[in-house]
Amino acid sequence: MSISRRSFLLTGAAVVAATGTGIAASQAGAAPAPKAGPAASPAGDVVGKITVGYQGWFAAPGDGAPINGWWHWSPDMSKAPAPGANSAKSWPDVSEYTHTYPTAMPDLNGGGKAALFSSWDQQTVDTHFRWMREYGIDTAALQRFNPFGSEGPTRDGMAQKVRQAAEANGRKFYVMYDVTNWDGMREQVKQDWTEKMSAHTSSSAYAHQNGKPVVCVWGFGFSDDARPFGAEECLDVVNWLKGRGCYVIGGVPTHWRTESEDSRPGFSEVYHAFDMISPWMVGRIGSVADADNFYANVNTPDQAECDAHGIDYQPCVLPGDLQDGQRAHGDFMWRQFYNMKRVGVQGIYISMFDEYNEANQIAKTAATAADVPAGSGIKALDEDGTACSSDYYLRLTGDGGRLLRGEIPVTATRPTRPVA
Repeated sequence: MSISRRSFLLTGAAVVAATGTGIAASQAGAAPAPKAGPAASPAGDVVGKITVGYQGWFAAPGDGAPINGWWHWSPDMSKAPAPGANSAKSWPDVSEYTHTYPTAMPDLNGGGKAALFSSWDQQTVDTHFRWMREYGIDTAALQRFNPFGSEGPTRDGMAQKVRQAAEANGRKFYVMYDVTNWDGMREQVKQDWTEKMSAHTSSSAYAHQNGKPVVCVWGFGFSDDARPFGAEECLDVVNWLKGRGCYVIGGVPTHWRTESEDSRPGFSEVYHAFDMISPWMVGRIGSVADADNFYANVNTPDQAECDAHGIDYQPCVLPGDLQDGQRAHGDFMWRQFYNMKRVGVQGIYISMFDEYNEANQIAKTAATAADVPAGSGIKALDEDGTACSSDYYLRLTGDGGRLLRGEIPVTATRPTRPVA
């Protein structure tokens, strides 16, 4: 997803301090029995599953990508990331990549060059999908922005690389169109699906739900200038995709149900046309208290609305912005998993797998200050004084999937240790 579409102000209460394993006892309370939601659909590749948003949008000069630049690593793609000109808000753990690319950042605090990976390298994508397999992550939603501009050839290539990696690792994937700043969206989504992306549905790895190929459209109904589309044209796209036999997910505003705040009015028919609703949450919550507020006042009535209209509900779960100190060594994310299980959701969407630009990634990340460039100010996973292994949020997500599927007891106390 684009950086601009996530620049939202936090709402809710202040951050709740949490230490050790699990949130404070005063926050945990008794664990009520989870709601057995009347799912509109049976288990499939998205219902009953954990889905991660997958950007796949990092590149470097010399990697062979058509875009030929420091794509999403630097504010100026022609220049290597450097102090004051670096787009990585979090720093990845690159120890498992066979190819990395040196930057102009200072050496790591613990020694060694500050190098970054390229998503264009098949080994990078293979590594990411191997992690998904090893940590029990079911499905990846491949982000696809307007492919009719200069990024198009690289995005086309990334779709093939994701398909190959998903097939090799027994994971599922689907196309997720992001309509941000896409002026010709109405006809070009149809053209792109017909001429390019629908071909991937023949893959054994392409996600299906209710016997239909899954496709998501993210951005309809948002009340901002980057997505100015009217309800009529949005409904046309949804119905067109459904008419092609697709199971269509809507990445919608947080307040879609009330058509307020981040939602345009007059979009109720669009929202209710989707097979599954996945409201956006990045920038909306940043603490356990926020998560509990949304559980009571947003997620629970959202699920009731979906139940009443035969729509599957796939809310976001966030690891939290690492740079802003939201993660509370996993307690923030676990509280969301716990709350979503109590709501009785049909699926969970993790925002995001590889979002190093906004520090919301679950992929392997610098564990300590020794693993980040000197003087960069970039926080590592131990930023609050609790040691966390680089794979901690992958392990936490795996446990969240087991909770969703009923394979472990419903508990407010996170079962995942920060260091394995």
